[in-house]
Amino acid sequence: MASSMFFIICILHSAIAITSGSLIMIYLEEISVVGHGTETAQKLLGSTPDDRSLIQILHFLCGFASVCSWAFWCFMVAFVKDREFQSFFAKGCALLHVSMALWRFYFERRVEDLAWDWPKQVAGDFVLALSWVFFIVYTWREKYD
Repeated sequence: MASSMFFIICILHSAIAITSGSLIMIYLEEISVVGHGTETAQKLLGSTPDDRSLIQILHFLCGFASVCSWAFWCFMVAFVKDREFQSFFAKGCALLHVSMALWRFYFERRVEDLAWDWPKQVAGDFVLALSWVFFIVYTWREKYD
């Protein structure tokens, strides 16, 4: 039962990474407006043509890295049946999401243009971490029952 739960969580995280990475690569301006608002999105996308080009290339590479590395990595790991590895992987992913939430809390909220966006992003990080924590608790319960 734990293996199927691990598979589902990995596939879900893979789908989220593919979706968000693809949207960043293809619809950067629209996603920025939805995520940050029109005024902030215009500031974040650069003021000069050179800045805009550089920022678009950076976002494309970040989206591509999200799709190619994280999404495919989660997809491949979903098929691992070793319980020790699953537990180790889940702990690492939970730690990664909590670390990202702490980084947003301590640093991203200080950026004036992003000051209103960090609470929803921290909430998203905690929700993603919570899915791994539920898996860890479930496997502990299964192990010690």
